[in-house]
Amino acid sequence: MNTVHVDHTLPESSLRVASLLASIGHDQPIVILPASGKTASEAAAGLGCDIAEIAKSIVFRRVADDVGVMVVTSGINRVDVDKVAAIVGPLGKANAQFVREKTGYAIGGVCPLGHAEKTIILVDQDLLKYKTVWVAAGHPHAVFSLSPQQLIAMTNAPVADVALLS
Repeated sequence: MNTVHVDHTLPESSLRVASLLASIGHDQPIVILPASGKTASEAAAGLGCDIAEIAKSIVFRRVADDVGVMVVTSGINRVDVDKVAAIVGPLGKANAQFVREKTGYAIGGVCPLGHAEKTIILVDQDLLKYKTVWVAAGHPHAVFSLSPQQLIAMTNAPVADVALLS
């Protein structure tokens, strides 16, 4: 069995993600970007990958019960709120305080794993086009890679058509 090393110099929120990843045996390290990864284009530039390979996490508030709804979508896509609402129910905007309260992470670094509260998660079907995608690791400068299949398995999230048609 391989032992996964956790880099203890990571920001505190990324350390939580690293420990979670180590506990499930994910062997890809958390990468600290030289500049911010708050946007998909910033993260892609820092990693030298295509923007579409950045799996950005967009959080909404479900109106019926105030539950967080996260859509993990390709960096080139915009989320079609009507498509998501058809799956989970009517949605409202999630402000920074709501996002932190429900996920445990600040906007710009919201990881799809290790949320503070139960969150409904949907994975954009367009991510399945890529061998590897990059997700936030709890901090605006921190990311880690995984396959779309690993993302689905780790989050236990259904794959859905969530992209706004351009």
